[in-house]
Amino acid sequence: MEILIAVPIVLLCVLGLSAGLMLGGKRLETSCHGMKCLGGIRCDGCPKRRKRQEAASDD
Repeated sequence: MEILIAVPIVLLCVLGLSAGLMLGGKRLETSCHGMKCLGGIRCDGCPKRRKRQEAASDD
């Protein structure tokens, strides 16, 4: 019985998220973009940049 309630709720959530994504007009942002509100720390705290810098220093 719970399945009959849970499935439509999950489907409504998925529908709402996908509609917001399609109608939002922006592309998806990675987790590094969440740090952009902190100012100059965005690039320093980005794990992808840190990996690239470590790989460059190994060469």
